[in-house]
Amino acid sequence: MRHLIHPDTQDPSGHGGYRSFAAAACRSSEGKALTEPQRGPATHKFAVVLNQKIPPAAALNACAHMTATLVARADDQTRRHMSFVDYTDADGNAHPVSALSLVVLSARNSSQLRTARLDAIRAGLSHADFTETMTQDTFVEQMARTQATREEDLDYWGLGVFGPRQAVDPITRKFSLWRI
Repeated sequence: MRHLIHPDTQDPSGHGGYRSFAAAACRSSEGKALTEPQRGPATHKFAVVLNQKIPPAAALNACAHMTATLVARADDQTRRHMSFVDYTDADGNAHPVSALSLVVLSARNSSQLRTARLDAIRAGLSHADFTETMTQDTFVEQMARTQATREEDLDYWGLGVFGPRQAVDPITRKFSLWRI
């Protein structure tokens, strides 16, 4: 068992820290740890910002694609900061999940997402976005449609970022929690 810090377990002392608890590292089918849980206060986080104008089903689709892309494209150094653990039930079944905060936020429109995307790029954060051109038809047609659209004309439906809290928070603090 490893001790990890979960962002939702606030330190009862009120000093702004987090409590640790025992949990196993998430392991591959070969039993190798995929990532080690972070020790101490969580230093990194995931954030997803969704355009409030899109339907809930499209928002869930965009969120899933962006989050998968963030993890898949992470280099070894970035992946070391991602924390995945198995929550184990009383029967011994593993339920793997991220041990880090993954907040889902709401942007008023595509323009806010475009600005946040540029801020994430300037900050050097891992990021993935999702646009209206990435919907309907096959991925081949989606790619062709995206390639034929100038960036200024893209309708941003979502932005996912991962990185140090002190870099992610200034970009995302202007957004409110996503509500359906």
